[in-house]
Amino acid sequence: MQAAEQAQITIPKIGAVWPGQGGIYAGFIPARNGVEGYHLILGDELERAEWGQYGDESPATSLIDGRTNTLALIESGGEYPAAIAAHNHEADGHADFYLPAAAELYEIWLNLNGKFSGWVWSSSQRSADNAFSMYFDDGLQYDYDKFNELRVRPVRRFIR
Repeated sequence: MQAAEQAQITIPKIGAVWPGQGGIYAGFIPARNGVEGYHLILGDELERAEWGQYGDESPATSLIDGRTNTLALIESGGEYPAAIAAHNHEADGHADFYLPAAAELYEIWLNLNGKFSGWVWSSSQRSADNAFSMYFDDGLQYDYDKFNELRVRPVRRFIR
């Protein structure tokens, strides 16, 4: 993207649809642990899905980097329905969606509190049997058995 094009980009208010970016603007995620800061866009809710591979350790261990977790799950060749659904999501010409990490879900809840409800999967594994999820009604993060079917809300990054 050219510098002139970047200068013309207007970042919407948190909670507003970001035209051309594939969803709702969920706020700025600050740099942490080697991951640069980025704007987070929340895509449409997808079909409920299992997290997958109950009883198996997965490579998705980051609590902050959902993109890395999702790519690790996809590249492992395993059966991870929630991550696959998020990874396959496309909107407004963007095909770089992923299943958010536990910390990304918490940031979404902080910024969009009250905008939607229910349990949503994160890409962060808790153990061989469980993965983290977020209850958007009250901000509770919990680990659910990977065979449960929860909501999938893909996200993507906009780095400016």
